[in-house]
Amino acid sequence: MSKLHYITRPSSLKENAPLLIMCHGYGSDENDLFSFASELPEELFIISVRAPYPMQPYGNAWYAINFEADKGKWNDNVQAKQSVELISEFIDYACDTYAVDSKNVTLLGFSQGSILSYAVALTYPEKVKNIIALSGYISEDILPDTIDKKAVEHLNFFCSHGSVDQVIPVEWAQKTPKFLENLAIKHVYSEYPVGHGVAPQNFFDLKEWLNKHL
Repeated sequence: MSKLHYITRPSSLKENAPLLIMCHGYGSDENDLFSFASELPEELFIISVRAPYPMQPYGNAWYAINFEADKGKWNDNVQAKQSVELISEFIDYACDTYAVDSKNVTLLGFSQGSILSYAVALTYPEKVKNIIALSGYISEDILPDTIDKKAVEHLNFFCSHGSVDQVIPVEWAQKTPKFLENLAIKHVYSEYPVGHGVAPQNFFDLKEWLNKHL
């Protein structure tokens, strides 16, 4: 049994399907990113998961955010690290439950889900191949103290952000390329003239990138 609620889109392949796991943003649910599924390659087995913490009046969160706190103290990092563990366990569950290729796992996250996708990949790199990080940033507070360069050298990151994002400042995302370069991790980073969302050109570019890296 999975600890996380989720929905799936089957693959056109009967076995060894590449797996794509979607992690939504703060205050949303599993249906949000799943709207992308019909536009993504048919061979992908797609799972969209719901974050564990229900919000009022609706939506879910991967961890609490206190918007009234001083900068740097917003995030409940204990909950965030617990959600990293939950997603890591979910990857194992999905690979054991469905006819997917455990060596070809992609995480696609938006906003808070993107922050966690970075953290899962950099904490458990052996479980992931590709990461699509939309409108997020690398939160070093929830990463391991040390990252083994050899362990992460196979990873591929597609990172994008809105240049006028009013929720997560683009300056936070702009630190990502340097962080990944220091670990010699393959990545692309792009900005689009939108706010906190995914522009059509952004979606087109991530699909092109994903097709090359499946």
